[in-house]
Amino acid sequence: MNEQRIAVITDSGTDTPAAFAAAHDVRVVPLRINYSDGSTYENGVDISVREVVERFADEVPTTSLPSPLRIRETFEAARASGYTSAVFVAISSGLSATYETVSMVARQMEDFPVVMVDTKSIGVAAGLVVMEAVRLVESGTPLDALGGRLAEVSARTRVFFSVQKLDFLRRGGRISEAVYRVGSVLNIKPVLMCDEHEGKYVIAKKARGWQRALDAQVKLVVESARQWRRVRLAVCTYDPALRDDLAARVREHVGAVAEVVELVSCGISADLLVHTGPTLVGMAVQGA
Repeated sequence: MNEQRIAVITDSGTDTPAAFAAAHDVRVVPLRINYSDGSTYENGVDISVREVVERFADEVPTTSLPSPLRIRETFEAARASGYTSAVFVAISSGLSATYETVSMVARQMEDFPVVMVDTKSIGVAAGLVVMEAVRLVESGTPLDALGGRLAEVSARTRVFFSVQKLDFLRRGGRISEAVYRVGSVLNIKPVLMCDEHEGKYVIAKKARGWQRALDAQVKLVVESARQWRRVRLAVCTYDPALRDDLAARVREHVGAVAEVVELVSCGISADLLVHTGPTLVGMAVQGA
């Protein structure tokens, strides 16, 4: 526990690396995975990413928010562990109602103030904000300053992602039918990002073919990195071999324009893969 007794809590959609979360006691509220037979699982608790992916051939499930009870239980457990307040770092309110739901529960907590942070991002990019929240808390940043500091951190964090197959994005309404049809016929892969103001998906670039889409992602990360002297990077995929290759490429190219102080390489949570499919590749850059 940090000296200020401020708990750092997040949701599973931020893809905060598990080892980091365990080492710094980051509490994770899981989103839910739902199947048509009525079964519901908590992401990362009673169903794994591998299990969800293996079941894609039979059914693509839906996702839902953590229940208010589950959120309150997480706050209460943190208090029982000796924490006196918390900062909750959430995936973009433009993509999920998690932020609003947690905010509602937080307002009902008595004598346990909670600072809410809307990252305007998702996946490992939001995870980078969680990691910075830990660093700020552990370095002594007071609770009343965390909201503003982490809003600044979120504003200098960018995420870019692409998928080899567009079916999942189409099914979940993340891209239009027109984009799906044109992309499928012409083999055009959109590289998406989160709009920095509303945190919603927008197309950052279009590339013809999967390899060119990956190249475009690397270039977008490099272009963003030019804004800062020092940066933190992150690469996430379901495929560990591809992840290692892309991490090396990103480090090399970004290293030519900025100092890379950290590179996070990790997998992807099931609640994100449900909406994108197992071919998702995400890359993030954060001004340090």
